[in-house]
Amino acid sequence: MASTETSTGDQPVKTVKADKDTHDLAGLEAGLDALETVHSGRTPLRETLVQKVLPPLSAIALVLVVWQGLVWAEVADETKLPSPSSVWSGLKELWLQGTLLDIVWTSVSRGLLGFLLALAIGTPLGLIVARVKFVRAAIGPILSGLQSLPSVAWVPPAVIWLGLNNSMMYAVILLGAVPSIANGLVSGVDQVPPLFLRAGRTLGATGLRGTWHIVMPAALPGYLAGLKQGWAFSWRSLMAAEIIASSPDLGLGLGQLLENGRNNSDMPGVFLAIFLILIVGIAIDLLIFSPLERYVLRSRGLLVKS
Repeated sequence: MASTETSTGDQPVKTVKADKDTHDLAGLEAGLDALETVHSGRTPLRETLVQKVLPPLSAIALVLVVWQGLVWAEVADETKLPSPSSVWSGLKELWLQGTLLDIVWTSVSRGLLGFLLALAIGTPLGLIVARVKFVRAAIGPILSGLQSLPSVAWVPPAVIWLGLNNSMMYAVILLGAVPSIANGLVSGVDQVPPLFLRAGRTLGATGLRGTWHIVMPAALPGYLAGLKQGWAFSWRSLMAAEIIASSPDLGLGLGQLLENGRNNSDMPGVFLAIFLILIVGIAIDLLIFSPLERYVLRSRGLLVKS
């Protein structure tokens, strides 16, 4: 009995360690599988309404209640703080005149086209700055400085250089948005793990191929953040340009609608223009950037339910 235990004493220990290692490996694989698993089931309509629709509607209702309460309390003269009903009347008047959609589309079309132009310029510029040390040392600080410069500062020189036309509008948008997009991509590239780059070179992904298959996918979260900020700068730059540079040849946009309200001391019109500018900005984020952000997070296993 004793000799048997002595001859086979190490075997149970080895068997237990092997079983433990196998169990740990299986648990790790199960965890990775769970991370990669995406729940594609459709979210129930009631849950969607409660989690995504009800909170913003409740916030809007609260703002309207507080706003109307301030009007009733007469904290300010009606010429300075119009009631929600007067702003709503101005909205209905523009709708009945058939000019509301034209005003909104004039600004939205300019903003989207200017943003696409900024995207086409800022993306390669950001890659060059991120990958070429000399270029980064030369113009990297300039891009950071341009990003902090208020967009409204570009309106006067753009008017002098290009005149009162759409080219001036697009120039102001580009000067406001390109630095943000480029800096966002530079930040994303800086966060790419060096192991990814070495693995890509080992597999033959160098040059443009490495940039397309390794660098850009790995830098996508930072790049997407830069795109969101770039759109915000595009929209703000456009509004500044439309407020300052008014001309019949430019058409009536949201910024010009705001400026017309100020010139006519029409506070309901001013509030209406502000709300339309805000609504367009929120709508672009919800329709374009939020789905992109959810897709990126879901593809990395960071978002189980959308």
